[in-house]
Order: sequence, then C-alpha cells, then structure tokens
Amino acid sequence: MIGHELGGRYEIIERIGGGGMALVYKAHDILLGRNVAIKVLRQQFVHDEEFIRRFRREAQSAASLSHSNVVSIYDVGQEDEIHYIVMEYIEGFNLNEIIKERAPLQVDEAVRIAAQICDALDHAHQNQIIHRDIKPHNILIGRNGRVKVTDFGIARAVTSTTITQTGSVIGSVHYFSPEHAKGVVTGEKSDLYSLGIVLYQMLTARLPFLGESPISVALKHLQEEFDDPRDVNPLIPQSVENIIIKSMRKNPQERYQSAKEMLQDLETCLLPERRNEHKLIFSDSDDEYRTQVVPAIKPQRNSPKSSRASSPYLEDEEENNNRVDESPKKKWGRPVLWISVTLVLLIAMAGVVWYVNHKLVVPNVTVPKVVQLSEAEAVKKLSESGIEVENPIIREYKQGVTQEGIVFNQSKPEGTEIKKGSTIQISVGAAKPLVTMPSVKGQTFDEAVKTLLALGIKEDNIKKASEEFSDQTSGTVIDQTPGVNAEFNADTEEILLTVSKGQEPITMTDLKGLTQKEAEKEIKRLGLVLVSVKEESSFTVDKGKVIRQWPFDPNSKEATPGAEVTIFVSSGYPSDALNYTFNIPMAPLEQGKNTKVSITYTDALTEGKTKDWGIKTIQSIQTFSVNLVVAPGVDAVVTVKRNGQLFDRYTVKYSDVRNGTVPPVEVPVDPTPITPDPGTTNPNPNPNPDPNPGEGDGDGNGDGDGDQGSH
Repeated sequence: MIGHELGGRYEIIERIGGGGMALVYKAHDILLGRNVAIKVLRQQFVHDEEFIRRFRREAQSAASLSHSNVVSIYDVGQEDEIHYIVMEYIEGFNLNEIIKERAPLQVDEAVRIAAQICDALDHAHQNQIIHRDIKPHNILIGRNGRVKVTDFGIARAVTSTTITQTGSVIGSVHYFSPEHAKGVVTGEKSDLYSLGIVLYQMLTARLPFLGESPISVALKHLQEEFDDPRDVNPLIPQSVENIIIKSMRKNPQERYQSAKEMLQDLETCLLPERRNEHKLIFSDSDDEYRTQVVPAIKPQRNSPKSSRASSPYLEDEEENNNRVDESPKKKWGRPVLWISVTLVLLIAMAGVVWYVNHKLVVPNVTVPKVVQLSEAEAVKKLSESGIEVENPIIREYKQGVTQEGIVFNQSKPEGTEIKKGSTIQISVGAAKPLVTMPSVKGQTFDEAVKTLLALGIKEDNIKKASEEFSDQTSGTVIDQTPGVNAEFNADTEEILLTVSKGQEPITMTDLKGLTQKEAEKEIKRLGLVLVSVKEESSFTVDKGKVIRQWPFDPNSKEATPGAEVTIFVSSGYPSDALNYTFNIPMAPLEQGKNTKVSITYTDALTEGKTKDWGIKTIQSIQTFSVNLVVAPGVDAVVTVKRNGQLFDRYTVKYSDVRNGTVPPVEVPVDPTPITPDPGTTNPNPNPNPDPNPGEGDGDGNGDGDGDQGSH
C-alpha cells in the first residue's frame, strides 16, 4: 500500500496503526494538500456485503458530525476491493498510551479530558448516533491538548455478522455497560457508563473490573460492585467520585439522563464549594424486601414461692397466723434453734476455708519466652513450667518467618504470672501457601503483569521470556511458565511470559516477468490467495507474463498469511498499435569502396530509449529494412550514420502509417555526407576498411566493441 495513490487522490505515506477490523495509514491529500488518516477495511471483510453496507452507511452517518472534539470524516470510498474512510489526521497520542505512561493523572487533567469526551458524546447523541465503544484507545489527544473522539458510528457496523466471522467479541469488555454485556439494546446511557470507566481508569490507573476471561469480566459488570475510587486514590475529591458512582450505576435509570447533564456536573465538580460534598449513596431496591429477624422474648417464669414473696399481704397473713398458733411454752424454743443453726453454719464455713487454703490453692508460675523456638521445644519448655499448650495450635504463614515450625507468637507475654496448669495459645509458622497460576493467555503483557501482581507475585519475578510470531494479536501473551493451574511459591518463582509478535510477515516475491501459471504457483507457495487476474496491454512485457502486482510491492513485508493478491498480466501490444517496415536505400561514399553504415531507432517498444539496429559495411547501393512499432502518440525515429558521421534522421509518424502515406526514402545521389553531428566522436570521414564487409558490431564505430550508439 505504501506509495499507492488511493482513489486517484490520496497518496499512502506510512502505516500508523490498525486492529482486528482495519488498517490505518497516514496519507497525503493531493487535491487539498493536507495530511489525512485513511482507515482501510481488512481483506477478510471485503466479501461480506451486509457488513460493507453497514460500514459505509455508518461512516457516512458519522461524517454528519461536526464538533471540535470529534475526529472529522472527510470521505468514504472504494477502489476495486478496497473500502476506505478518509478522516482527520491527529498529531499526538491516544489516551490509552497516556494512561499507561503516567496514570493516575492529575484530577483537573482527568476531569478536563472527560468533559471534552462528554461534550462530543452530547453532540453525537443529539444527532441520534451512539458510539458504543468508548475506551481510551478511541480517544486521541492532540499536541495542543485538544481531545478528539474517533470511530463514531463504526461500532454500529460491528454487528453479529462480524462476531460470527471473527469468532470474538468486538470492542473491549472492560468498558462494557451491563446492558451491553447482556446483549440488549444499548443507548446513550451506555456511552456514559463507559465514560465513567475511562474516568475511573485515568484517576486510579486501573480498571474497575478484571477477570480471567471476557465472560468473567462481563459478569462482574452485571453482578459486582467496584472499589470506590477514593479507596484507591485518596486525592480524588468526593464530588469527582460522585460523578463516577452515578455514571457507573448498573441500572441505567439511576445514571445521568443525558450527556449534557453529566457535562454540567463535570464542569462544576472542582468548584471549592463542591469538592467536599457528601458521598452519593443509592439504596438497592432489594433492601426493602429483606426480612428483619426479631429475636423471640421468653416469658419470665415465677415460682410459687417467689409469687408469694412478691405479695406482702400473704406474708403478713402467715406471720399473723403463726402468732396466733404460738403458745407461751414455745417462747424459748425458737431462739435456741436459731443459735444452733448459726453455730453449725460457722463451723461449716471454717471447714471450707481450711480446705481451700490447704487443698485447693494453686501456686503461680511465670510464663517463659517460647517465641523463636521450634514447636516441640516450646511445648516442652511450657510443660516444664507447669503450663499446658492450648489445642489446636495455630499454624499459619507469617511474613518474615523463613522457617516452618518456628513459634512466632504466644498468647501470654514472657514474664506474666499465671496459675500453674493454665493454658497458653502459641502460633507456629507454616509454609507460605502456594499460589495457583491463572491463565493470562490472550491478555497484553501489561494486563498479565497486573493480574499476577494482584496475586502477590513480585514484579521483578515477572519477565518477558521472548517474542514469537503467532496467529494471536501482537502484544498478547501466548505462553506462560508455570502453566495454568500449576501451584508455585509467589515469593521465589520466576514467571516467564511469551508474547506474540503477530503473524509472521511474508517477504513478497517480485512476480514481474513470470507467466500467469508461475505467478499462481509462487503466490500459493507464499501462503497468499490470488483473488484476481487482470489483463493490460504492454509494449515491453510479452503476452501472458505479469506486468505488476497489488497490493504488496516486491520485497515488502506487509503481507500476512491468507492475504489476497491481484496480478496484472500482459495481453500483448495494444489493439491500436501498428507494425511497419521502414526501408532505407543507402549508397557508399565512393562506389566500390567500403562504407560502414550504422542504424539506430526509437519506437513504441523502446519506450523512448535508443535501440541499435546494427552496422553494415557496403560497397554498392543496398536497402536496409527496419521493423518498427508505432502507436497513437508514439512515433518512430530512425537515425542513419555513415562512417560514424550523421547522415540523416527519419521520423515515421503513426498517422502516416495508419493512412499508408509514409514517404519513401530516395537513393542518395550526392555521396558527400551532410554536416557531422556535433556529438559525434569520430569525425574521420575515411575510416579504415572493415576487414569483414557486410557485418556490423552494433555500435556504428567500426571498432567491433559492440557498444550502443549515443543517439
């Protein structure tokens, strides 16, 4: 494609990008004298009529947008099987590159970028155009800081047809809205959800949802909540976090109702009176249906005795009845009874005190230090001190404890006094739990590193083993060591990732001059597909041989396996070309003596280059026949020299040949040559006779060296 003039107007300069759908080239608009970006549809989609129709319609729809934050679309066209879109060329970077290089961004910069994206979306939504693929890769930042949103309308062309052909989900699942993930109709609020994720990523340097596969990420969009941005980056003002929270609500009705509403929030969120506003809280609809469990209240049971005691009337009545029953002879019995009972109780209490003091008092012991001892040594030392080890013993991994079985904590500190026979809890170091290796195949190298860092793997232990050609997208992981589901020590294991360099480019053969069958065989050998053979007339290439090839130039490395190639085969002379034999009678300078005659010519076959007809040595008048080919606009010129001096120059016009009116050449009468050609290198009119009359060496000088004449 490089150097190709697309549509007779756009000269391709260099390739500047590309993805699964199309390749993007920088080109020069010859008509308007400006640089443009041209997106060319990949070859595998050019035979899908439905896709091409949608592609063109949506591109034309996007061309209706005119906004300072939208990449302008200038033209849509087709040349043979090339479908292309001509767009505004932006000098700068895309937002994804900026995030990778220096995220988290400053709050004011991130808000400014988001506001310009939102302004572009507002303009598009007012024109009934939904982007459906808002992500940092589609946001361009010019060198002047101006934000440009690209690929408007193209997302609509990527339908189920494309998914069927490519076998993958188009767009980035990390920026899907929940309704997009469910496959239902998406609208303006889906774009705002994606913009919320972009703002989240700019401010936190990470995505809200990550997973081992696109499906797991899509499910998280539907089911899980993301970490609050301020928990990741405390420098984010509450007003900005509120914008992210609202734009990323799973229920579209709880998001901003329009891009204009979100834009107004972005334009005012950094005002001093708003920076510390209250956190925006949404109540989940399920809360009102949750069942509150009320603990049961047990009724208090009163014994008959307590019931009676609670009533003073019954107590007084009983006392009065006792008084009635008393007789004078029992007055002394009651005091004696009470004194006896009291003495018995005192004696019993004294016995209990004596027993406790002499039998049940447990001596105190001092807790020894068992930290840094092995488990067996710690148990033995505590046992010798009269202290039991509480079961079960805690065994867990402890950062900094390099040896298994070493006690790193005891529940009671060294020196504490406790009763003999008491228990103490000890914690013993265990081996660090092994990590199960997840699959990072299909992720970019940076994404894979983030996934592994989240597992506690040290960044220095994650290395790019090599880069290899493969069928996978360039930059994605195609192999990993350890393998998927392997268990390993995250502290010591070295992780090796093999990254794809994309499909190995094919060095294109120069097919020019090959026959059609030879070219077909060579294209098949390279793993390419011959899709078209076109005929062109040619004066210089024999009929049936290749004149040129497209779209891959000879020795270029742009072709990939399965790419399509067109060849142009010569059909011979043009139908309006004419063959003509031009007869030139020549006489020697002097009758009977050798005269060397050299003839050169140009015609349609020589393409303006002088061709040597030959050299003849004559002693008498002879006629030389020169076969010429003339065509419209291409006349023939025949130049004759005698003994190295210019004799005459004849022009054979195409119109004369066609009409049969070419004037004949008369036999020269005067043997004296005309004035020598100023450019001649041999002014001698009488060279030595040729020892081989009738033969020529082709240079007109008679020296036999075979050099071509200068005319």
